[in-house]
Amino acid sequence: MTKTMLVTGASKGIGQATVERFWSAANDFDTFVLLARPSTEFEELRAHLAEENPHGKRFFFHEIDLNDLDAIRELLPTLVTEAGSIDYLINNAGFTAPAPIHEVRFDDFERTMNVNLFAPFVLTQGLLHAGNRFEFILNIASTAGINGRSGWLTYSASKAAMIAMSQVMKEELAIYGTRVVTISPGRCATALRRTLAPDEDPSTIMQPEDVAGVIELLASDHGRFVDSQNLVVRL
Repeated sequence: MTKTMLVTGASKGIGQATVERFWSAANDFDTFVLLARPSTEFEELRAHLAEENPHGKRFFFHEIDLNDLDAIRELLPTLVTEAGSIDYLINNAGFTAPAPIHEVRFDDFERTMNVNLFAPFVLTQGLLHAGNRFEFILNIASTAGINGRSGWLTYSASKAAMIAMSQVMKEELAIYGTRVVTISPGRCATALRRTLAPDEDPSTIMQPEDVAGVIELLASDHGRFVDSQNLVVRL
């Protein structure tokens, strides 16, 4: 039976690596719904998938800023119409504007919570209301949500809330047979990480492809045997 996967923040980092990993493999996933902000990277991914499609899969691209919650709500009927059931949901998109507490701008805090927490909630709840029954939901949090970091107040708060929300999702959606998994990557060479740690050498830390490999494992049949409220992924 074929499956559909929706990935947010699909244009770069862990999202892009995950899409490319599942796209290129001979597996049950034949439809991909990809959400990200307009960017050169997103256009390049679209071209790459169109050119390198050895298994005859299909994709739907949607340029959307997940800070705009109303835009997500407006997009939901289109997602249901074009893709049918979303079997696997990867809530990956993230935002951060690191600053010490005295310098945090409230609009940055609001955007961080919108993208990192409220958008996954609106997307998940909206699809549930449309009758969607997920097989698997993966929420990407962060080790910064386990232990707060100085200068990362807004990001740490959003990811801590994501971890808690995922725990409730896991309990409530079990009745439908939905597996809800949360992973908290540590230092990973993404654009977001460069914002948080601009002086770090990205070659010395975990790569997005490493996290994508873990996601592939968790999404597999073997992943059913990994029972964790929050799985830490780090080098």
